Amino acid sequence: MTLQTTYRVGLIGAGIQLSKSPALHMHEGAAHGLDYTYELVDITARNLPESALPELVSELETRGFAGTNITHPFKQAVIPLLDELSDDARMLGAVNTVVFRDGKRIGHNTDWYGFYENFAQGLPDVRRSRALLAGAGGAGVAVAHALLKLNVERLDILDQDPARAQRLADDLNGRFGTGRAFAVSDAAQSLPVADGFVNATPVGMLAHPGIPIDPALLEARHWVADIVYVPLETELLATAKAKHCRVLPGGGMTVYQAVGAFRLFCGREPDAARMSRDFMQMYAVDNKG
Repeated sequence: MTLQTTYRVGLIGAGIQLSKSPALHMHEGAAHGLDYTYELVDITARNLPESALPELVSELETRGFAGTNITHPFKQAVIPLLDELSDDARMLGAVNTVVFRDGKRIGHNTDWYGFYENFAQGLPDVRRSRALLAGAGGAGVAVAHALLKLNVERLDILDQDPARAQRLADDLNGRFGTGRAFAVSDAAQSLPVADGFVNATPVGMLAHPGIPIDPALLEARHWVADIVYVPLETELLATAKAKHCRVLPGGGMTVYQAVGAFRLFCGREPDAARMSRDFMQMYAVDNKG
């Protein structure tokens, strides 16, 4: 049997033109001797509404793609369009990778692993008694799962939709045990007594500038993590650094979720260290001068 060597994959999302995923995947594909192309399917660039998602998934499947990554705002909306879910995707209720195989659409979640690995390597020794998470959407559910796997004892969850924050807290308590997660209505309820803060909202992206919380709440004793990686140093992280907080940029999460997605798309074992180096080189080139 001849091993497949040509792969076409994509990314469906909004405002994704600056994504590093295409180069990250294609560089790794080339290192494996593959003809590997990665295409951005950006509803903003195509001037399409969010309701176009079913047609976009069908388009890529019809064009013979091996699969597609899924990002904001579709990580939960894509689920009804799929035939199967991996255990992680089903548990988290969010999908960031869809594999097209044998006529089926199979949803996976590599986001939680991406955040877990990035945190474990970037902030290995920080206090984890209590943390505040902003964002209970598709990325937030993965980050929340990772934080509790990283032994954060109590996780407070803040979201523009209080009911969504409460649902996530309930899910986490069902999975990890009562009293591990709580919905809060204001960052001021949590940060004065928390060890750290994680942003899992789009706030900080170039298309969504700003800081998701009142920066006056940040103190030097806090650690601060962001999942946004364009720009790599968000306004939140720059503010936190100026206050002498330890910070964790989102680039590592992007690398490690891509490691998981690459493995799913083509069945090869990616070199995570090489992908990390590639990411940092791409970022350095983009930010010269």
